[in-house]
Amino acid sequence: MSGIAGLDGIDVAAELALALELADDADAITLPPFLARDVAVDWKANDTEVTALDRAAEAAIASRLDRDRPHHGRLGEEFGRGGDAVSPWQWIVDPIDGTSGYVRGIPVWATLIALAHAEHGVVVGVVSAPALRRRWWASAGGGTFADGRRCRVSDVAAIADAQVSITLNDGWEELGLTPALVRLTMDARRARGFGDFWQHALVAEGALDVAVDAVGVAAYDVAAVRLLVEEAGGTFTDRHGVVTHDTGTAISTNGRLHADVLRRLS
Repeated sequence: MSGIAGLDGIDVAAELALALELADDADAITLPPFLARDVAVDWKANDTEVTALDRAAEAAIASRLDRDRPHHGRLGEEFGRGGDAVSPWQWIVDPIDGTSGYVRGIPVWATLIALAHAEHGVVVGVVSAPALRRRWWASAGGGTFADGRRCRVSDVAAIADAQVSITLNDGWEELGLTPALVRLTMDARRARGFGDFWQHALVAEGALDVAVDAVGVAAYDVAAVRLLVEEAGGTFTDRHGVVTHDTGTAISTNGRLHADVLRRLS
């Protein structure tokens, strides 16, 4: 983490260090009940699961940010916006990405923490998946790391040779693009449905070549993984090819396959 240049008046290395500490705080809240299978589930108005651990983890992160970064804004899945509403800096937090798996004992869930600037985009991203015993992090200009190992996307140049992960949902069906996604899986060498944060992290590692997320993802679902992919040399856009994390769709690739994937979903 040393040697990362400052950006617009902040020390990116210091912000990354804080994000890693926030992930430690969240892990301490979320992992023990998961391992004990002591998780009670509630339901939101949008018919998605939520737990007291989601809320507790986000509350702990928000409290630390309000203390240590009072001049930054924040956006969380459970409590929405807080902090300094006019700051160009915003922390974006998903306390448990993959809650539906978390409550069923599936270890594919993570706390996602990103720091974004209104002009410069995401500059820090941390993904902590303690049940998998994995953690990824990235910083602007500093690269992407998985448990301390530098990550780089693959150099696969054809869908026929690619490993892809597709997340089908009603949103793709409403867009009339389910057949195109199915065709993509059939044309690929291998297709899986890893889902949530993990598919994008695997693209950053070079283990997957393409990840297509569900329609309807929010900024807190994908801001952190966007930077993982970008700093590993890959490409992250919405389905229209716009470089963003807040328009409801998210596609990550090794870069070489991106134009082909977008063409197939146009």
